[in-house]
Amino acid sequence: MTEQTPEAPGAPSERKLHKLSPVELKDALLPVEDEAVKTREAVMLNAGRGNPNWIATTPREAFFLLGQFALAESRRAWDVPEVGLAGMPRSPGIARRLQDFLEASDDAPAVELLRGALTYGVHTLGFNPDRFVWELTDAVIGDNYPVPDRMLSHGERIVQEYLAQELFAGRPPSGRFDLFAVEGGTAAMTYLFHSLMANGLLRKGDTLALGVPLVTPYLELPRMEEFSLRTVDLQQSATTKDGRPTWQYPDAELRKLEDPSVKAFLVVNPSNPGAVAMRKESVHKLVELVRKRRPDLLIITDDVYGTFVNGFRSLAADLPRNTLLVYSYSKHFGCTGWRLGVVALHEDNILDEALAKQPAPERARLEARYGAISLHPGRLKFIDRMVADSRAVALNHTAGLSLPQQLQMTLFSLFAVLDKDGAYKKYCQRICQDRRQALLEGMGLPLHEEPLSTAYYQTLDLEAWCREHLGEDFVRFIEDHHDPLEIVFTLARRHGVVLLHGSGVDGPPWSARVSLANLEDDAYPRIGRELRDEVLRAMDAWKKAGGTPPDLH
Repeated sequence: MTEQTPEAPGAPSERKLHKLSPVELKDALLPVEDEAVKTREAVMLNAGRGNPNWIATTPREAFFLLGQFALAESRRAWDVPEVGLAGMPRSPGIARRLQDFLEASDDAPAVELLRGALTYGVHTLGFNPDRFVWELTDAVIGDNYPVPDRMLSHGERIVQEYLAQELFAGRPPSGRFDLFAVEGGTAAMTYLFHSLMANGLLRKGDTLALGVPLVTPYLELPRMEEFSLRTVDLQQSATTKDGRPTWQYPDAELRKLEDPSVKAFLVVNPSNPGAVAMRKESVHKLVELVRKRRPDLLIITDDVYGTFVNGFRSLAADLPRNTLLVYSYSKHFGCTGWRLGVVALHEDNILDEALAKQPAPERARLEARYGAISLHPGRLKFIDRMVADSRAVALNHTAGLSLPQQLQMTLFSLFAVLDKDGAYKKYCQRICQDRRQALLEGMGLPLHEEPLSTAYYQTLDLEAWCREHLGEDFVRFIEDHHDPLEIVFTLARRHGVVLLHGSGVDGPPWSARVSLANLEDDAYPRIGRELRDEVLRAMDAWKKAGGTPPDLH
């Protein structure tokens, strides 16, 4: 919040940047940030993106170790070394051979993980040893199409256990969740919206409720031409007595879901950018609302940040019939480049029920759509229709996530399930919590205990803070003399810091999201100090204009 400064050469104008979504605006600000770095010899700090700067090493080491074993198995079947050709792994006796391979290996963490995986798969989950090990081995080689195409059978069973542990707090509902392995959370959303429309479960002009503030792509997706859905916002707006936003849903907002014209509710839980899990009271009210008033309501929940809140429990755990669950491995394991995610749908769900009740002409249309892939297309479950639709149905025979990707997902899941003390999870949580504390200390703000916070992001509502601590006159002065986007422009130009602005995600106009995941620890006190400096600059300008600010120095 400062005076206008000349634009960097080649930089887009601020007026043009107003048209961009916050995600794209963040990238467009990088040339501005570069200019600040050149003039001040500062270090660029891009805190606008949520890609973590840590990775899970042990499951990756296990992947590469298993690759060595798989190549030996391939050469065992057929080996032409002079041209670099080998055969395909064979199943008989392969579990024993893997055990021998591991016995001959050093006692590294990856070896222990694979040994534990064998024991867990065979003795806890009841897998046939050779079938299990062959699936792992063939997957790392990647020499076959995915079969089953929705997800490999042993991998699906292991991921079900992982989700039960991490997203259902170890207390999953009765029955089974079918899983569709996909290329991350964004692919999951693309596929499910496409299939909902293709199957007449959502239609153009239908109303979708959005839990806002909400990450920009999810705001934009339902409004795209191919979907053309109407949207109604459920605003996270509850605040504490001292004016801090809690990013929770007031009861009046949840009651909007009682309207029968609202066909579905899209929510990120824990939220992004708010970075908190839905409180138990709101979950109970939502469960009661669905069961008593809206048993037909579809809930689409993205739970990617669930592992950063202790005891997190997905809406899918309490409303399994109504919920499409999306989960991505990207944040917890530091694997955005792997593109790993799943869609989970309970075997007893309202979507399959709605398909069975459709009028005869609609059922006939859909039977024709899926007739080439099933002798009984009318019985095809919605989640299997998603798989077919992901390859335009006609190419269903090549559907499915690549096998190496599915293997890495399986190994990530095993790593978490076998980590009985949760050491890796606790360390990841501590990284974010420590950075949050450093940011707030840099701003001169107190640290409050927030058990529902992921601390993966910190969204700062500067208007609410200023109204509480500086008064309404100061807020009016800022609104009269500045544009909300100035906070991100000024930080980029003056300090070389890039943040995600809040107004573009249907958040408070004078808010900004700081990613606490992707920069070194010592970056966050600096970001906090520079945010504080900009508030002090605005206060000085207000003082010159006749205002009487309190002493915050």
